[in-house]
Amino acid sequence: MTTASPVLLTVDEVKVRLKVGRTKVYDLIRTHRLVSIKVDGCRRIPESAVSDFIAGQIEEAA
Repeated sequence: MTTASPVLLTVDEVKVRLKVGRTKVYDLIRTHRLVSIKVDGCRRIPESAVSDFIAGQIEEAA
C-alpha cells in the first residue's frame, strides 16, 4: 500500500498560484495564515495549506 505524499511548493510557486508578491507570501507565513515547513533551510508550503488558505478566504468573504 502506498500513501500519497503531500506536494510541497516553493514560495515562488505559491506566489504565482495566489497572484501575490513574494513579500505577501512570507507575511502570510509569518502571521500563521499559511502553514509552511523548512527543509534544509528552504521554506516549503504544502499544497493542501494553499487550498485551505483559499477556502478560508472564500468562507470569510461569504
